[in-house]
Amino acid sequence: MRLLPTSFQVGEVRIGSGNLFLIAGPCVIESEEHALRMAEIIKGVTRALGFPFIFKASYDKANRTSLRSFRGPGIKEGLRILKKIKDEVQLPVLTDVHEVADVAKVAEVVDVLQIPAFLCRQTDLVVAAALSGRAVNIKKGQFVSPWDMRHTVEKCREAGNTQVFLTERGTSFGYNNLVVDMRSLAIMRKFAPVVFDATHSVQLPSAQADEKGPAVSGGQPEFIPVLARAAVAAGVDGVFLEVHDNPKEAKSDGANALESTKLREVLKELLAVRQALDVARATP
Repeated sequence: MRLLPTSFQVGEVRIGSGNLFLIAGPCVIESEEHALRMAEIIKGVTRALGFPFIFKASYDKANRTSLRSFRGPGIKEGLRILKKIKDEVQLPVLTDVHEVADVAKVAEVVDVLQIPAFLCRQTDLVVAAALSGRAVNIKKGQFVSPWDMRHTVEKCREAGNTQVFLTERGTSFGYNNLVVDMRSLAIMRKFAPVVFDATHSVQLPSAQADEKGPAVSGGQPEFIPVLARAAVAAGVDGVFLEVHDNPKEAKSDGANALESTKLREVLKELLAVRQALDVARATP
């Protein structure tokens, strides 16, 4: 099968069209009030800038390092909150699915089903998400080469779903660090639209573990703008950001989240990079 990138619509967001879009929100649903507040804050910033936006948050973080870490409100309550955001804030929404049994229920509510990085090789889960008819975002595993993600895209398309895109979140070498190879963005974009996850890419997995408390990931959020700009310059279709109004108090991934007050400036820079590229390409 010869794979080529495809363009498709998710709400008011066009994916793969050449226009930059944003996926953003807190890592996990902490409460109804907080999720709604974050959706409104991010929507306000993106609408002012004309930046297409899909809200994201997880109802269950099933891949937390520690058994004692907060996982979220669960599927029933989480989907209720996501539906409220979709209906009241009027945004397309994205969330993770970890099990085949959850796919149909989640697809009734959300616009995009996300396959977590650790599960990108799980054929039954990928195919079930594809068969749901919803758009599918597959996060590239920290252990997978960019060219091997072609096989995951093939699983979706052979199941009859061409609404698939990939998200790069860095490669792990097993020593509490992630490294981003910008070449992977160009490689994967040959066969699917590509999003760059600028917040998980600065994560330091389990780096704050100690004997007294749960293993907690660290992060270097000061590099979020740097990597995001580089990815946009490399030609990605979208950017993924975990955004929180108080990262120090976040219940998941606060160490690598972007503080919401910094979002506007980061997005303005990304738009400037994209516009500079467009001008350069249009100039003889």
